[in-house]
Amino acid sequence: MHTKTILLSIIFLIVHLSAFTKNKSSILPVEPTCEYLNNPQGLDVKSPRFSWKLTATDKASFGQKQSAYRILVCSSREALSKKNGDMWDSGWVPSDAMQLVKYNGKPLQSDRRYFWKVSVKDENGNKSNYSKTAEWSTGLFLQGEWTAKWIGTGEVYNPAEGSNKMYDPWFRKTFYLNEKPYRATLFVASVGYHEVYVNGQKIGDHVLAPAVTDHTQRARYIAYDIAPALKRGENVIALWLGTSWSVFAPYATPDKPRAPLVIAQADIYGKNNQKLIRIATDESWKTHPSPNKLIGNWGFGVGGYGGEIWDANKEVNNWNYGNLNDRTWESATIYTPALKLSAQRVETNALFDEIQPISIETRNDGSYRVDMGVNFAGWTRIRLKGNPGDTISMLFSEREQDDMTFNLHSAYVMGESGEGVFQNRFNYMSGRWITIVGATSSPRKEDIKGWMVRTNFARTTFFECSDTLQNWIYNTVKWTFENLSLGGYIVDCPQRERFGYGGDAHATSETGMLNYRLGAFYNKWLEDWRDVQGTEPMVGNMNNPDWARKQEGSGRMLGGGILPQTAPTYHGGGGPAWGGIVVTLPWFMYQYQGDKDILEENFDMIKGWLTFLETHVENNMLKRYGGQWDFLGDWLWPKATAQGMNNYSDENLFFNNCYWVYNLKTAAQIAAVAGKTAEAQKWRQQAEIASKTLHEKYYQKDDHNYSDRTMRSLAAALYGDIMPAGLRPKVIERLEKEILIHQKGHIDVGITGGAMLFKVLREEGRDDLIYAMTSQTAYPSWGFMRENGATTIWEMWEKDLPGHSLLHSSYLYPGAWYIDGVAGIGKDSETPGFRKFTVRIPRLAETQISWAKADFDSPAGLIRSSWKREKGKLELRVTVPPNCNATVWFPHEAGKTVEENSGLSRQVGREKGYILFEIPAGSYQFSN
Repeated sequence: MHTKTILLSIIFLIVHLSAFTKNKSSILPVEPTCEYLNNPQGLDVKSPRFSWKLTATDKASFGQKQSAYRILVCSSREALSKKNGDMWDSGWVPSDAMQLVKYNGKPLQSDRRYFWKVSVKDENGNKSNYSKTAEWSTGLFLQGEWTAKWIGTGEVYNPAEGSNKMYDPWFRKTFYLNEKPYRATLFVASVGYHEVYVNGQKIGDHVLAPAVTDHTQRARYIAYDIAPALKRGENVIALWLGTSWSVFAPYATPDKPRAPLVIAQADIYGKNNQKLIRIATDESWKTHPSPNKLIGNWGFGVGGYGGEIWDANKEVNNWNYGNLNDRTWESATIYTPALKLSAQRVETNALFDEIQPISIETRNDGSYRVDMGVNFAGWTRIRLKGNPGDTISMLFSEREQDDMTFNLHSAYVMGESGEGVFQNRFNYMSGRWITIVGATSSPRKEDIKGWMVRTNFARTTFFECSDTLQNWIYNTVKWTFENLSLGGYIVDCPQRERFGYGGDAHATSETGMLNYRLGAFYNKWLEDWRDVQGTEPMVGNMNNPDWARKQEGSGRMLGGGILPQTAPTYHGGGGPAWGGIVVTLPWFMYQYQGDKDILEENFDMIKGWLTFLETHVENNMLKRYGGQWDFLGDWLWPKATAQGMNNYSDENLFFNNCYWVYNLKTAAQIAAVAGKTAEAQKWRQQAEIASKTLHEKYYQKDDHNYSDRTMRSLAAALYGDIMPAGLRPKVIERLEKEILIHQKGHIDVGITGGAMLFKVLREEGRDDLIYAMTSQTAYPSWGFMRENGATTIWEMWEKDLPGHSLLHSSYLYPGAWYIDGVAGIGKDSETPGFRKFTVRIPRLAETQISWAKADFDSPAGLIRSSWKREKGKLELRVTVPPNCNATVWFPHEAGKTVEENSGLSRQVGREKGYILFEIPAGSYQFSN
């Protein structure tokens, strides 16, 4: 009897466990984000967008899908825990959407916190558990909600003095609270960098805030949660400003001084959400110079970006505490700059990758030479000893033979103790070597630390293959990219110019999107481009009086659709492929992130740009416009400096017309997706007419070549796809001949031409030609850089030309190929956002690359690809995240059949020597 009872109980449990399992969802929502960000603070978006990814509850199963979602948004964490969507309950929405789902609830209020979570239904209609609780807070939606005033010190930068004389100012405000606050958010916008302190405590662990912004148009604010640092009784809020971009010449406008300014405001609430007090910057705030000062003038061509000097004799203990007597401090000065205030919708800068010196040399002249082992852009912290009152200098250099490059140097004025620590605060350095002059003894290795400083976006990708040179290129490209991502845009170089060139962005943006989480980053940069539209680009040349005017004054507002070559730091040369990033980057964002809104948000800018170009079209061809620096084509190809600029050549005219055609075709695609049928038709027709004109004028029939028969002309023609369809294979063959035979496997293009070339070859699946160029070790090549001791990618293919950067955005385009070419994880042209994608094994010999693997945390989830060739056998492993599908391209080899472990793959055809398989979510293994 007892045995029978046990058996019945077991059967009962099995039945009920089976029922539980049957009803259990196959998926769970994870990684919730709002406007691409994790728990963002101070968003001024009235209808923010939510995204999530899905994880499989059974990793061994297949075909998991989302059939519906339900989003709850609440005004409190407590309400959300009760599943009460008092702000928005979307209800069950039958949809597989999980990217950028727009809020559609009650109107959001300024300066409030909101909480949200999402549940989904799987392919069988089973409900999942809710995601973890996420949150965001709102900023100030209306300009009129700001009652604070802009304040400064009254000091103004005077360029006639030769360099900055102003010390970075402190500001403080004391106030009394009758109770410990429940909620308090301080909104801070500044012209120049800032730090925030409350009762001596630094708020936030970020640095060099806010993101770089065109300060002729706007200032971005950051929201600081200061409630935990406030107390009952007397409190003090202190602000420390850094001069930095406040004295940048193109930002000079009549409505504000060239000096650091700040505006800040906080409403402080008690227990019952009752407002206790509003703290706002005004003339009652006190100011005093800090011990820190910008060295130099902060700009290209006016002495460089210098560094900073710390004077230990000017230190004030407890300057940011309530017990300081600030009666002798000056009152703040009020200013009224005409700047739009908007939230910083991008991650702040942070410190990464602590760097230790590898050697310290004591030199005969009494100086000390420190080798940090790697070229980097960021901060240093150096413990020093010296005579009281002496100034110790720290010179930074990219080149071993030079003590200092690009005038980058900092200094420390020693106090009475004879010991001190220098650390960057409102500037950053770039280089590998540090020369310390004036110290009385050598620092130890443990006395010196460095950190890369960059925007705090997430790394998404791991890649490795059998070829050590390819691994070096990939890792060095990524290291270089990260060292250039300071302040919410990609600088061309962190030491000489610090400009956000559009042309260089073509060489970096797909590399960025396939290796980092850059949705917020690129949205911010596109806002910068909208801000600068209508401003003149580079004027004249360096020997022209206009050059001096551009150095010390802002660019003229010309209006219309014209674009400068850089944003937000407009200044510098370029051409159609520089301003044209405003077409290309939104399209990339749509393809890689599935962001349709970005097409509509930037459509007027795109239309304005193409309308401007149209005013310079004659006989169906774009003609030259602007000054010497405004119509550049390819830039910095091998031996470019010896050959001279090509901006007035007929070849350059052809190059830029091909790019214009590409812009028109891309814009037509954007217009079609955005429902702008008239513009789509117009731009498509313009592209067709211009293509025919270019082909007829420049095609070299005898050689299936174009213009001057160079690699860049071939790349441009293919990039614009200007030839009749039947001729394209012939032109590809001619490009192959150019690379393999005429150039013996070497690259012969620069920044813009190289971005075009690699884009064409990636889309054509010509991994063999890209490998030919990336496997070289003689000049010109990435391998040549490695052979010559590079730790970052150079500005030019040549190393030893003075005045050129060794940490630059020029040649970063291989970084995309390693993911979508070597590892084979590519976007699907019909389904944006990686909900559908391709995995294609590259056609490379086993002697070239025998294996490769990559993990790519895409916007739709974690994608894995791993393949290897061994003794004639080929194997591929693929992981498709839930709610996604992939097309596998497996090479077809005569006499071999393709096997797949699950039996769930579906063969859908053959193309270009591949057998194509469709696979749903799950992990698969293919082999032949």
